[in-house]
Amino acid sequence: MLRRLRILPSFETARPILAKVKRIAATSLILGTTVLGTNLLAGDTDWPQWRGPARDGKAADQNLLATWPEDGPKLKWTFSTAGRGYSSTAIVDGKLFSMGSDEQNCYTICVDSKTGQSIWQVPVSRAGSGDDYNTGWGGGPRSTPTIDGDQVFVLSDVGVVSALRRQDGRKLWSVDLVADYGGGIPKWGYSESVLIDGDRVVVTPGGSNFMIALDRRTGKLLWQSKGVDAPSHYVSAMKGSLGGTNYYVTASSIGVVAFDCESGAKLFENPLSGNKVATIPTPLILGDHIYHTSDYGAGNVLLKLTSADGGINAEQIYHLDGKSMMNHHGGVVAVDGTIYGLTKASGGVWMAQDIESGDTLWQEKLRPNTSGSICFADGRLYCYNDKDGTVILLEPNPERWSPLGKLTIPRETDLPRGSGAIWAHPVVADQTLFIRDQNLIFAFDIAR
Repeated sequence: MLRRLRILPSFETARPILAKVKRIAATSLILGTTVLGTNLLAGDTDWPQWRGPARDGKAADQNLLATWPEDGPKLKWTFSTAGRGYSSTAIVDGKLFSMGSDEQNCYTICVDSKTGQSIWQVPVSRAGSGDDYNTGWGGGPRSTPTIDGDQVFVLSDVGVVSALRRQDGRKLWSVDLVADYGGGIPKWGYSESVLIDGDRVVVTPGGSNFMIALDRRTGKLLWQSKGVDAPSHYVSAMKGSLGGTNYYVTASSIGVVAFDCESGAKLFENPLSGNKVATIPTPLILGDHIYHTSDYGAGNVLLKLTSADGGINAEQIYHLDGKSMMNHHGGVVAVDGTIYGLTKASGGVWMAQDIESGDTLWQEKLRPNTSGSICFADGRLYCYNDKDGTVILLEPNPERWSPLGKLTIPRETDLPRGSGAIWAHPVVADQTLFIRDQNLIFAFDIAR
């Protein structure tokens, strides 16, 4: 069955917590409005793109284990030929999609998500090398495929965007962001996961053509953004809507910036959550607010959006520096008025932050100089530590760190990754937890 992504409203609601009634009530004013994002029309257990159905780190899966046994959930299968790279997984209709590379090619893979058996593997560009970008932190693709209907859309580490036929991986079209649109390969390679919005493929070459929209059927240019000339960093865009104006929001060294979906005209920007080294995390759209964080001293911002003269104004509610949430590249999720994620402040600690006030609610340091990625499913957080391959099952509790189980991947990759670590994000789909470390993909049974 072929499925198409479409724009549907989703809602964040705040459940009262007796000790935090005032905080939650105030936060519900932020989260009680409609949020637009790319959500699946069908297939509630799928994870069709970067950070899930709505690109917010949340799965729609239900009936999952609320706690784990002492030795963790059961391993279903291991796939060991995914290749080099930090691409995460996407799951649609019982098929897993990701990207990898060898010495010659960057390729897209399709694997049976029930059995771990390979279905197809196709090259999409040449493999990136140290001549293209700094591979000291590991080579290979960083982007996650986006699956929409009968097409798979991918971006290689050297900037080639391709549309593939989902059935067999046959290439339908491709464009080169550097050769065709004057983009520049970021210092650590192109890393964003393309956004599909109806007939548009939205991606960020950088430079004077900072963001572009391509026709999904042909790859032809529909528009290029106006009003921004800045390098592409490592952020994947989100779609939002306010007062009848639809917008794409992303971030770079210039901070948060948003463009009109129809024309590419710049609507608003805020520089304070960007940094000059590597701006990576995906912004969160929380009704008529936007939350964004990045590392290297940037910290986090909360913006309040209002309609103005056919456009959008973005008022800064707060900017908190690197002593607060300062997420590197593992992302954050918002649950019931609280942001959860890992901050690089103090050498790397998991933390909870009140959205409305920005206050730090708690911090938990597991080991020094670490990072980690996170997702949410069926009332639980999955916290993946990048240094040792452990996943902590966590209750989203604004009062304290509340672990409910732990697993460790059976083995780590034997591929060289330089100074890099385990940076693919965890994925929950079809009552299965998918974890990747370079060439290795593990599937764990988390059905209740």
